[in-house]
Amino acid sequence: MSDLPERPSGHRARVVVHPVVDALWPFRRVEIMGTQVGRAFNVVDVIEFARRAGLDDITLDDPESVQWEGGGPETWTVE
Repeated sequence: MSDLPERPSGHRARVVVHPVVDALWPFRRVEIMGTQVGRAFNVVDVIEFARRAGLDDITLDDPESVQWEGGGPETWTVE
């Protein structure tokens, strides 16, 4: 269980995965509770950031848990 504060709606804080940044090694910025926590190069990185924040039980395809911007968990390159 996490000590993170709950959102007003009663749900745990959201993980936001931003669109892919076109770089030598494309990545997606990840925010947890409005704080940027790092660059994810794949879905495993997103899971690890969430785990480190105490969100061990997030569901990647649940929009209440994770907000994917610019493509879902399968998008890791710029089209």
